[in-house]
Amino acid sequence: MQNEEHFDRRRFLRLGFYAAAALGLFGIGHFLDLNDEADKTDLGVKSSTKDESAYRIPRRQLGLTGEQISLIGLGGSFTLADGNKAEEAEKIIERAIDAGINYLDTAPTYGHSEANLGRVMERRRKEVFLAGKTRERSYDGTMQIFEQSLERLKTDRLDLLQLHGIHTSDELEAVFAPDGALEAIKKLKDEKAVRHIGITSHKNPRVLMEALERFDFDSALFPLNAADPYYQSFQKEFLPAAQAKSLGLIAMKSAAYGRIFRKGGISTMQEALGYTLSFPVSTTIIGTTTLSELEENIRLAENFKPLPAEELERLEQLVMPYQDEANFFKTEW
Repeated sequence: MQNEEHFDRRRFLRLGFYAAAALGLFGIGHFLDLNDEADKTDLGVKSSTKDESAYRIPRRQLGLTGEQISLIGLGGSFTLADGNKAEEAEKIIERAIDAGINYLDTAPTYGHSEANLGRVMERRRKEVFLAGKTRERSYDGTMQIFEQSLERLKTDRLDLLQLHGIHTSDELEAVFAPDGALEAIKKLKDEKAVRHIGITSHKNPRVLMEALERFDFDSALFPLNAADPYYQSFQKEFLPAAQAKSLGLIAMKSAAYGRIFRKGGISTMQEALGYTLSFPVSTTIIGTTTLSELEENIRLAENFKPLPAEELERLEQLVMPYQDEANFFKTEW
């Protein structure tokens, strides 16, 4: 499969620990042009000012919030959402926090995720940055679902509340309306029940770009993996605008629910996670099925180093034959 368009080779400057080489169509060259004398450790994301020896998993700053969050976050799907696996979910949450993962992500639509997290939050709420979501588009609906989330999570506040799954212009208009969800979240922030305001999209980078023009969000959650450049690309379309506003960047779908793995394609979590984290994101959320999966992700985060540009390009080429499968959430959801 050959790309018929011609693109000039782009000059790459320093990114993280390496001096990146030139790329063609895909990869970070679409948006990143750091000064040659730039800090070699932060991938364009300000590093924590705290003593890095205090935790083994590196931390990056979440945009302009001043919050320091772990390089990987614990997603509220899979086992954490399973009402029949509460004990196993609790062990995963406890181990994640013990290892230094302080970014926890959940939503009221994730099965029993909030309830499973709540049992741990009763004891360890102060140790984490807790991010929630609302799929409600109205003011009243958001207020109601928020109170239910707090009850299940056993807390009196969220560190981040996000407008969830904004995919169309109509949805954007609904949440921005005078009686829309954004007004509810702003009020909750004024009341200190919410500390930061975010927005998420699984498949429409242009809707996110429009949202940024209309409101100063603190963060955005979006998919980023080696298949992204081939269809409705967030890294090409959204990342430059987000970086210009110093937005907190939270990645998801690094492994595309496992669909990015294939014989002859990307075959390891090290490759999948390494690709995503080589971009200037603050964290990437990873869903976990077992403790052993969590341990692997912890090890990869502890030892992470940005991938050279040639490796990013190689991974993109590997995914090309099945990019539609790895981008399934952009068309099927």
